[in-house]
Amino acid sequence: MRKEFVIKRIDASPDSAHYVIVSLTSSKDLKEVNKNPFQFDHSKMTDPAKMGDMAKDLNKMLSGMGGMMAGGGTSLKIDMHEYKEMNLSVGDQVYLDLTKDENTGV
Repeated sequence: MRKEFVIKRIDASPDSAHYVIVSLTSSKDLKEVNKNPFQFDHSKMTDPAKMGDMAKDLNKMLSGMGGMMAGGGTSLKIDMHEYKEMNLSVGDQVYLDLTKDENTGV
């Protein structure tokens, strides 16, 4: 199975070792966020009857942002040599190929 991701963050190792942590987000999730950007309707501020709707919109916006910042992403620990060789940067599109070893002799 092949999965498509976009590099969201690249962090140095927390223990100063020779690797980096690459955080990925699904390109599908990224497209959905870009397709439905959070829009704030200023007309709701002037009409007291719409204040409840404004509060709901604000709650949706904050919960959506929290979901994007929270965990749930994919992180990879990559050796510094591999990182430099691949020349990775934030925003790059990458693919992960997942295969199952059929010859597991347990």
